[in-house]
Amino acid sequence: MYFLSGWPRKLLCPLRSGERPFLIEPSSQRFYLCVLSESQINIWFSRPSVLIVSYIESGKAAAQFGSYQQAEWKPDDSMIAVSAANGYVLLFDIVGSLDEKYLYEPVYPKGSTRVKVTAGYKEEQCAPALTLEMKRPIDLESPISCLQSLTDDLLVATADGYLHILHWDSVSNGRRTVNLCTVPFSLDLQSSRGGPCLDLNGVHIRDLEYCVTLDGFAVVFNDGRIGFITPTANKLSTDQLQGVWAADVSDGTCVAVNNKYRLMAFGCASGSVLVYMIDSSTGSMQLSHKLELSPKHYPDIWNKTGPVKMIRWAPDCSVVMVTWDCGGLSLWSVFGAHLICTLGEDFAYRSDGTKKDPLKICSMCWGVEGYNLWVIDSTDVSGVPDGEELQQAGILQFQFIKSALTVNPCTSNQEQVLLHGEDRLYLTCGDPTQVHSGSDKSSQRDSSSPRHRPAAPACLSQGLSTLLGHKHWQVVQIHSTYLETNWPIRFAAIDWSGQCVTVAGRRGFAHYSLFTRKWKLFGNVTQEQNMTVTGGLAWWNDFIVVACYNFIDRQEELRLYLKSSNLDNAFASVTKLHADTLLLNVFRNIVILFRADCSICLYSVERRQDSSPNPSASVELLQEVSMSRYIPHPGLVVSVTLTSVRTETGISLKAPQQACSSESILLNLAGQLIMLQRDRSGPQVRDKDAPGNQTKLLPFCAPVVLAQCVENVWTTCRSNRKKRHLTEALWLSCGEAGMKVWLPLFPRDHRKQHSFLSRRIMLPFHINIYPLTVLFEDALILGASNETILFDSAHGSSTEPLESLFPFCTVERTSQIYLHHILRQLLVRNLGEHALMLAQSCASLPYFPHVLELMVHVVLEEEATSRDPIPDPLLPTVAKFVTEFPLFLQTIVHCARKTEYALWNYLFAAVGNPKDLFEECLMIQDLDTAASYLIILQNMEVPAVSRQHATLLFNTALEQGKWDLCRHMIRFLKAIGSGESETPPSTPTTQEPSSTGGFEFFRNRSISLSQSADSIAAGKFNLQKTFSMPSGPSCKGGDKWCKDSDSAENMYIDMMLWRHARHLLEQVRLRDLGSFSAQLGFELIGWLCRERTRVARIDDFVTALKSLHKDFLWPFPVIPACSISSPLKNGRCRPVLSSRLLKSQSADSLLNSDMDTTPPQVTTANHNWLDGLGAATKDLDSASSQGGPQTQDAFLSPLINKGEECSIGSATDLTETSSVVDGDWTMVDENFSTLSLSQSELEHISMELANKGPHKSQVQLRYLLHVFMEAGCLEWCVVIGLILRDVSVIKQVMGFLDIPEVSPETVQSIRVGLTAVDQWASSDCLGYKPFLNLIRPQLTKLMEVPVEQVPPEAFQATGASKLSEPPLLPRAEDPRGPAACALPLEGSPGVNSRPLEDTSEETEEEETLEEGTYDCTLS
Repeated sequence: MYFLSGWPRKLLCPLRSGERPFLIEPSSQRFYLCVLSESQINIWFSRPSVLIVSYIESGKAAAQFGSYQQAEWKPDDSMIAVSAANGYVLLFDIVGSLDEKYLYEPVYPKGSTRVKVTAGYKEEQCAPALTLEMKRPIDLESPISCLQSLTDDLLVATADGYLHILHWDSVSNGRRTVNLCTVPFSLDLQSSRGGPCLDLNGVHIRDLEYCVTLDGFAVVFNDGRIGFITPTANKLSTDQLQGVWAADVSDGTCVAVNNKYRLMAFGCASGSVLVYMIDSSTGSMQLSHKLELSPKHYPDIWNKTGPVKMIRWAPDCSVVMVTWDCGGLSLWSVFGAHLICTLGEDFAYRSDGTKKDPLKICSMCWGVEGYNLWVIDSTDVSGVPDGEELQQAGILQFQFIKSALTVNPCTSNQEQVLLHGEDRLYLTCGDPTQVHSGSDKSSQRDSSSPRHRPAAPACLSQGLSTLLGHKHWQVVQIHSTYLETNWPIRFAAIDWSGQCVTVAGRRGFAHYSLFTRKWKLFGNVTQEQNMTVTGGLAWWNDFIVVACYNFIDRQEELRLYLKSSNLDNAFASVTKLHADTLLLNVFRNIVILFRADCSICLYSVERRQDSSPNPSASVELLQEVSMSRYIPHPGLVVSVTLTSVRTETGISLKAPQQACSSESILLNLAGQLIMLQRDRSGPQVRDKDAPGNQTKLLPFCAPVVLAQCVENVWTTCRSNRKKRHLTEALWLSCGEAGMKVWLPLFPRDHRKQHSFLSRRIMLPFHINIYPLTVLFEDALILGASNETILFDSAHGSSTEPLESLFPFCTVERTSQIYLHHILRQLLVRNLGEHALMLAQSCASLPYFPHVLELMVHVVLEEEATSRDPIPDPLLPTVAKFVTEFPLFLQTIVHCARKTEYALWNYLFAAVGNPKDLFEECLMIQDLDTAASYLIILQNMEVPAVSRQHATLLFNTALEQGKWDLCRHMIRFLKAIGSGESETPPSTPTTQEPSSTGGFEFFRNRSISLSQSADSIAAGKFNLQKTFSMPSGPSCKGGDKWCKDSDSAENMYIDMMLWRHARHLLEQVRLRDLGSFSAQLGFELIGWLCRERTRVARIDDFVTALKSLHKDFLWPFPVIPACSISSPLKNGRCRPVLSSRLLKSQSADSLLNSDMDTTPPQVTTANHNWLDGLGAATKDLDSASSQGGPQTQDAFLSPLINKGEECSIGSATDLTETSSVVDGDWTMVDENFSTLSLSQSELEHISMELANKGPHKSQVQLRYLLHVFMEAGCLEWCVVIGLILRDVSVIKQVMGFLDIPEVSPETVQSIRVGLTAVDQWASSDCLGYKPFLNLIRPQLTKLMEVPVEQVPPEAFQATGASKLSEPPLLPRAEDPRGPAACALPLEGSPGVNSRPLEDTSEETEEEETLEEGTYDCTLS
């Protein structure tokens, strides 16, 4: 409502004096302020804040009258009354200068357009020159306790128990006195009740204040009792006064009255403020609410504030400021919502934790429109040099920003928050370009903030992205030209889309567009100065609706100005009104006015259908409703609005249009919300052809009171069939009572409503922020709060600057979800069906899971920590309610994880066994939620149960490729085994590691795949591997768990990993196998060595080849029709061309282009199956070395750099190959520019490029080729060589087939497989024929090599057992447990082909090396 802004200003009095000021009193319009010291009266002007006159009493007069004590202004600002200590009342006339001279005048630069155009124009910008002249003093012969100004009289209370009524013009009529003892006091005004009377002997009034709307005085007596005195007739005389008193108060100190809400705030010695109202039926004083600091928020000071020193209501009566004897300021809303207090947090403590002395306040008052609080402090020492008696007195000026709702309540049907300060506006409507473009601009707010969604069209709700996009405000500086003439700003309004805002000051108005970032002012200043806005501003479509007073015609008018046209009366639609307008609002196409004669007028507004460039609107009076019977004073009406909300039985799902078209009037009468509905009891004429705006409208029924203590009301004119509960509800802000919602209850499925059920229900709920607007469909409340920023100086010095005494104050945007409060209230009232309908309508909101979680959490905390038994617990009902939604499992586990362990038993007793919930998560494949339940089980069950459930989850996560979860599960299982289960694993994240390109594994592991005839001839298998533990995501959570290979837990985990790897290989899922190995650090080569003769065999080469094509998105090769006669087909092409094309991006150039190669660290003993390579491969065909490593590197390095760049930088989709193709064409153009290529050769090159798969897949296949080659799985090497169509790979494998370590079964399998591929290619895939023709010599040679006869059944048995064996059963030759399956991540660094039983002798040697894990990103 009101928010502090920045640091307070300090105003120094230009005159030095030895007296300190102790009182500040504003004039009725607050343009002048009287500052009182012992013998001086200083008059300050508000804008500019300057001293304009100082009156210093002579020494002789000061001795006669005594020191000054209090001051009071005459309502017309023409006189000041000052009380003196010796019982005198001094009356001063304020006289302006006769020659129209001003103390301060604005100076404009030459050529300025701002000139004097109206009579009062100069006065409104200048500080006037005034003088004070004392009139005859009045001696009351008794010390004066307080003064109170009335319209014609001055009320003076004296210490002898008398009330003196003085005329401001003291010459006429003299004065009258009232003895308090003669005023009858009772508990109420109904004398028949005969309550105890108050004995006032020896008692005098300590403080009093007149309340216009109650027509009486709130008084505090010197003995601490409080009361209210009212005249029974219009005259203040002894026999016509009557008083009521509050029986249970005896420590009153001061009083302040609120005229708009008819409230009396009494300060007490205990530090609390009691706010009373007068009961309209009995006339007794009733306690409305208390204002006191809560021990929860202010534990150090809440009961140590001392007595209340002063209470001041803001000019608009919406907030009240309180100060205590100990110092400090505290701000509350009218019905007790606490807004600001300077006794805690950064106001009370420095950044090092030391406590500051609170600001002790002598006197304070609000400035014009509540933008400033003027404070005189008693702790101020202005740095006077020693020995100097005279000093400059200082006044502190606190700056405030306030909500537009305080003075212009028609903004309550908007969905934007609009605040205005003295010279600027604060808006929450986001970036204007966003609404026009419709883009979603989402900035992070905080961890609890809701997710963003795209902005809706400008005509509808803006949505969360604009209203919650960030914490910052759109700050609009009010145009200086308008402000200097028309300060202060009284009204502000924002349009429905949040893109246009209008303000009105003393005269005229101006409007601003956020889209163009321009202000629009009246072109004719005379028109601006000839009108003043009286009833407020509102927007209707593109029109500004203004209720104003025309000074020329002396006439109240309703005007509509088009936003897009020039601001001129020529383009305005003007309607003359018969009475002063106090309030204005707009509902759909109806303008509603509340007038000073207590009547309500409804006007229909229509846009004229004309083709002029400046269209106008036509206004027609629809109805007048007199409210004078119900409203005692027109100033009591806080807001008036029209709404579609009603209580009739006709409200149903069948006729929402009828409900929307019917209007009800809502009136906030001094905090009492009154509704007037259309009277439909008479005969209804059903005429379908009736026009939309009928001349005869239904009358209104008698008013009904809906709620008390209402500060603000929000309704919407939009209708949303999916969220009717929210859009047709009525939202109320009720101060310390929080909020209330008047919710409609619709029968479900068109069933008949029960007659005993109400159609609506009022549900109260508490919130943590002060609400400024309601987002209906989004189920959110928006507000604002003060944030502070500390600035410390060296506080050892005697005087601290203001910047260190006070923190810098900013205003932050806040928001809060309210849906869980409403759902809970409905469940408490056994309205679960309605709660379900409401929740289902909001289930699409991004923060709906958080709503359910909050509801469970709040109920759980309340019931589980209750000391007394709960007869009817709500948690089972809430749990049953939450099960209606698919988010039930996540809601429960998230709530449990955020709740302390002691409450878990209570929670799961209501929602179900966590083991059952875990299994349910597995059934619906929600593994991340299951992992959270696993942590619950770990704390609530024995380790064996946790291990059993963890194994289930681990296997499922492996199958689904949730690698992050797998890593957490490995750590979790190890923690259970090693007794570390007291530290639960971190909650797995739901994000998979992103795929960053095919070269990911090179960053952590250097591999050289260079093969040459020389290296093979030397007998060295030139596959080098450097061992380095990766730093990437693959080892996260691993904690070097591969070192504990001797533990049973490791074996248990390894068996599961082995089983999964075997399962993947059996299903020919090589891509998944590579991902599995890279993500979990699985030692794939060692495992493949052991499985080389078992699962790593291939039965059907054709099926395996097809599976690889599908798995890696690799296209089947095709040949063009014209290539039948191609020289390439017949082998007559240039040898260098064919070999280079077929081996483009081959392994050596691909892998060596961007890696560091380290010396080999692999002992050759680990590759003993390759020991005999030299003799077998010396006679390789010379063609195999045709494209040696040197030429390939020189040829392909530019291409690889380009390919790597696009694969890592852009992380292209697997099917996106354009970048690679472009690179290849560049390569061909650069490297073969010297060759003359024929048309057929160019066609062949294009076909070869078209037949390549994605670059990323190629890198992955090369990596797998290296792995299978190093493990000796030659059959897989042949298949990968075929899909890559790499001749060197096939030749290399053929060379290996001659060594004795290669089993005859392998040779036979390759022979059979290649034959099958050849037959398949001839019949189904001719694209493979050119490549098969290239390797025809090797195939022929393979067919000729004699192979030992192997029994067919033995050969088949291996394959059969591999295919038919269930993956969960252990093999006979493996020493495994019944539940085992896995893979040793701690295996030897090299490849071992011996059985597991024979590896014991090498254990020590193998443990000296750490196996490098492959960090390969494969998706």
